[in-house]
Amino acid sequence: MDSPVLDRIDLNSIKKKKINIAIFGHGNVGNHLIDQIIRSKEEISRRRDLDLTIFAVANSSTILLDHRGLQENWLQNKLENGQSYSVTDVIAYAKEKKLSNLILVDNTADSGFVLHYPKFVENGFHLVSSNKIANTLDLDFYRKLRVKLGKNKKQYLYETNVGAGLPLIDTIKLLHLSGENITRIRGVFSGSLSYIFNTFSEEDRAFSSVLRSAIDKGFTEPDPREDLCGNDVGRKLLILARELDLHNELSDIAIQNLIPKDLRNVSKEEFLKRIKELDVPFQIKKKNQAKDFVFRYVADLHGDLSQEIGGLLHVNLISVPKNTMLGALRGSDSIFEIYTESYGENPIVIQGAGAGAAVTARGVFGDILRISDKD
Repeated sequence: MDSPVLDRIDLNSIKKKKINIAIFGHGNVGNHLIDQIIRSKEEISRRRDLDLTIFAVANSSTILLDHRGLQENWLQNKLENGQSYSVTDVIAYAKEKKLSNLILVDNTADSGFVLHYPKFVENGFHLVSSNKIANTLDLDFYRKLRVKLGKNKKQYLYETNVGAGLPLIDTIKLLHLSGENITRIRGVFSGSLSYIFNTFSEEDRAFSSVLRSAIDKGFTEPDPREDLCGNDVGRKLLILARELDLHNELSDIAIQNLIPKDLRNVSKEEFLKRIKELDVPFQIKKKNQAKDFVFRYVADLHGDLSQEIGGLLHVNLISVPKNTMLGALRGSDSIFEIYTESYGENPIVIQGAGAGAAVTARGVFGDILRISDKD
């Protein structure tokens, strides 16, 4: 017998939960993210009862605002109708249009923009970020932001800060919160440096040739010295240390800079003209390496990690046997070894694509959906 109650329900009229998203930064990662959200909108609406609406997209100079949601022609629309703005304009617009379930997405690399995070949180925004800077500023900012999030009952997710879209930070958080004693975290944290040293170790090629290939494939930053100096890997290691409640600052990390001193301060153009100067020193390192060993640029958090100031943080180029997990790494993959008291000598290993705009965007999208499901 048909139920009279069900007869009166129009399943299509069930109200979807509307999520209003403001995206800052629409370079490689931001472009991929916006396209992924727009392409997936109908499927997510059907499967998860969520209506994902991008109401704002901005770069450093202009913003496009539309509370009805961006469409596939958003970039052309922004070029034609984008306006200069301030952070307060975005917040005011969200209030004026009575937008709820707000998420700020930061895909910039802007150290100034992250200082606005507290203001967004105070005004009802959750935070999702591929930008690492907020988690690597001084501890005072780091702690105050988390206090602000707690008071306002807002979430801050940043899984893509380390390992692109790999489930690394979440795993470490869960282990730590469950009382598991993490004793060491070690691995190859950079997809670009993974590709460079995996290739250089296995192929009979000059270092500059391998570096040029990495640049051409889009694995490195536009100025590859941003990868070779090791600071990005250092920031990632600091983020993981702070997940364990260690009171470390960026200055605590011993980072091996792979750039010769006389090439560190020249222009990018001059550096690229002179990259063959890297060949001899790296060829000497390779010649002096033991048989069946390979180079890996490794980040290592170790020491007494049960103490707030006990962590030792090192980032350097080392030789490892080919038959180890680090030595067997291929392509541009990243690998993370998490050693714990319970697992002993056998680490939890998380490995996968460590670079790429599409992969990172997919990880950011995942964080958006996690907040959307809980909010």
